[in-house]
Amino acid sequence: MALLFDQLKTKTEKWRKQGFPHEEFSPIAEIFEWASSPDGSGFQLRPPQLRALEAYWFLRLVENTPRLFDLYQEIFPVNEDPDGLLKALGIPEAAFKTSKYNFPSLWKSIRTNDYFVREHTLEALRETMELQYPSYILALAMGAGKTALIGAIIATEFAMALEYPEGPFIQNALVFAPGTTILGSLRELAAIPYERILPPRLFKQFAATVKLIFTRDGEKDIPVIKGSSYNVVVTNTEKIRIQKETIRKSDLGTLFSSKKEDEARAEIANLRLQSIASLPHLGVFSDEAHHTYGQALDTELKKVRKTVNYLHDNSPNLVCVVNTTGTPYFKKQPLRDVIVWYGLSQGITDNILKPVADNIHAYEFQGDAKKFVAEVIGDFFLKYRDVRLPDGAWSKLAIYFPQTDDLRDLRPAAEAKLIDLGLPTDLLFERHSDSTQTEKDAFERINEMSSQHRVILLVNMGTEGWNVPSLFACALARKLKTSNNFVLQAASRCLRQVPGNIHPASIYLSSDNRRTLDKELQETYGESLEDLRQKQSNSRTAQIVVRKIKLPPLVIRQLVRTVIRKEVEKGKLTLTRPTAKEQATLTRTSFEIARQSATRTLLKQAGETVTIETEPDSVDLYTAATELAAVYRLHEWTVLDELRRLYVSEDELPLSHLGELGQQIEKQTCQYEVKEEYVERALALIKPDGFELCHDTEGNEIYTADIRYPIDREKLLVHYEAWKGKYSGRSAAFGFLYTPYNFDSNPELSFFEQLFEHVGLHPEQVEDLYFTGAITDPRKTDFFVEYRGEDNRWHRYTPDFVIRRKPDQGRKHGRCLIVEIKAERERTHPIDGEKGVKALAVRQWEQLNLDQLKYEMIFVKEDVLAKDQTHMARQFVEE
Repeated sequence: MALLFDQLKTKTEKWRKQGFPHEEFSPIAEIFEWASSPDGSGFQLRPPQLRALEAYWFLRLVENTPRLFDLYQEIFPVNEDPDGLLKALGIPEAAFKTSKYNFPSLWKSIRTNDYFVREHTLEALRETMELQYPSYILALAMGAGKTALIGAIIATEFAMALEYPEGPFIQNALVFAPGTTILGSLRELAAIPYERILPPRLFKQFAATVKLIFTRDGEKDIPVIKGSSYNVVVTNTEKIRIQKETIRKSDLGTLFSSKKEDEARAEIANLRLQSIASLPHLGVFSDEAHHTYGQALDTELKKVRKTVNYLHDNSPNLVCVVNTTGTPYFKKQPLRDVIVWYGLSQGITDNILKPVADNIHAYEFQGDAKKFVAEVIGDFFLKYRDVRLPDGAWSKLAIYFPQTDDLRDLRPAAEAKLIDLGLPTDLLFERHSDSTQTEKDAFERINEMSSQHRVILLVNMGTEGWNVPSLFACALARKLKTSNNFVLQAASRCLRQVPGNIHPASIYLSSDNRRTLDKELQETYGESLEDLRQKQSNSRTAQIVVRKIKLPPLVIRQLVRTVIRKEVEKGKLTLTRPTAKEQATLTRTSFEIARQSATRTLLKQAGETVTIETEPDSVDLYTAATELAAVYRLHEWTVLDELRRLYVSEDELPLSHLGELGQQIEKQTCQYEVKEEYVERALALIKPDGFELCHDTEGNEIYTADIRYPIDREKLLVHYEAWKGKYSGRSAAFGFLYTPYNFDSNPELSFFEQLFEHVGLHPEQVEDLYFTGAITDPRKTDFFVEYRGEDNRWHRYTPDFVIRRKPDQGRKHGRCLIVEIKAERERTHPIDGEKGVKALAVRQWEQLNLDQLKYEMIFVKEDVLAKDQTHMARQFVEE
């Protein structure tokens, strides 16, 4: 399928082969001729930067700076290629069908119908359609030089504006730097050798007129002359934004109502933003576009986007918005404004990034990160001890920690390793939220030749936007609870290449973080936009509403086992020395980034896993005796005497022996017994508190939840309202504890339909028929059993159906039949089969509640159940 950036690439290549012709603005060809091959040696735009610059100017000059939605309709004309337009925009066939295959109706629904947009996952497209100004995304992998690309666009725009003062070119630029890296971005922009981008005659005018400005803390305004030209203002989202004016209630007077107070607090632009809005022919540049594109588009726009909208409405002329990012999608939602895509693997192949073949190392260190830190530092200096960049900057290692406490806990291990290597400990450097101003300043200079720091310890620093080519290695010391692409951002910081470097980069990870990195690599670079688009268009969302809130619980007997300690008489302690040798706890596996035929995994193991011998940790005998005595409530001298007997002439014992010694003490001093008792438990089939409380159109309280289902299962979504009309009469009262039911398979729907009809013939005997298989969240139901899976972990299983009879005479609760529907091919499956662990768990219920419960599994080969397959269930109803 042709994508927008693919089509633009083809058109731009054609324009390039023609020599970049333009009747009105011919100097653009002169600029590209120079930028692609400037005289002499030195800086030169890389191929991906040039291709992105060419695509940008193709849109600006040949296409006359179109809005993206207009561009889509031009490249994929509705009358000529309607299918291509729908696919390029990521609009599913079902959405077009809902709009009666009418494009004007489709566009209207996307713009105005919130439910339609949510149902078909069209939030990003709506945002693209609603933009009133041109906005483009240049998606280039990290290290490809996005900040330099922004500088090149600004320089060429200013140069064209100086040639044609009345032309449609940018004369002022607002650059949003990622995060808080304003000074770093300013330095990068200032350091670009623009004479290697612009021909000499154009460069002289540019250099004489451009002014670089940045927002300073403590200053309300920006040092820029309002209405002036050729300013480049570097800021971030916090220093330039729409904000509410602070007004004290005492200033309003007693005559103002609360409504007036709200009006008085209306949003205004701060002074900095007003100054920028005064600048003519403005271009806005956002480094890392995902800060501009929010995913909660139905609630609140991101601050940057809101700011840009203000500038569009209030500046003399907002020419264009340019965004750069390392990925063409955010949170698996494609960004429709992408006009250029250059991936990570391309960067490595083109030597724009440092190679990492055989240098991605994953470690298993059994929770002891100190050994990991020591091994990483040792390996780094083994490889890079004498390595410098061509400019003389020392090679560096960055170690990332989740929390400051982790850093402080592991820093002594890093210092000890440096001392062991004969290196000074002042090679270490910390940067985190508690850093002093001196440390912050040193961090800004970390890439300079004068910086002597080699090992950088970081907490929440040094990821996105941190440009340090002297960084040759990265390590993640602890597993992160949540990543949000942090592992990829951190691990890839060391990949930035510089001309003349011949040394590869190294990445050190725990095995857990290695899996996370692999996942994030696949999500960010291993999937095409088409893959993501298919995932989005193959599913929809729906809202289920609980209909039956006050259901009687399912009361069952359960066997509860409680392990209690039984005290025994303490005798003489006799221990034997553990014979097991200290096992190495550190292994290293090396990986390279490579595509594989048999798997989508991008990390390919290179070589064998290496076991690294480590010195066994030890503990002195007195400390060991004290710990063991405290755990098992013994006198420490009793334990110490026995340890001294075992470890004659030794002051310490291996730390690994403590576990086995403890087991020996436990066997001699402690005993346990299992107490069994039968208890009755009331299992709630549905728990309203686990759902979201809201109100329907009539103001009634309802409990709801959102579900997502594949489009090919839409026929399995069954609404109560539809069945109520279909089965009017006594059957309508049964079933549907919530609506719609979302069945997993057609056999489930077939079973429900047959039993739904049948219970209507015996309403005096049946209390209800419930479909329970789709609600598995323990916050929403108690009806599940737990089983141990093949991964040796505990999982929950909720059977598909419950048929409950009315209580027989003399009984408090009615009998229940639990039914599970499975495909015939799963009959022998160890988990889902007839004798699988799920079935065994439910049958334990059945055995303990023979007078209350029956359990039946139905294995089916066809989509529709035969009548005889529901015989047991129908017989249960008729009893």
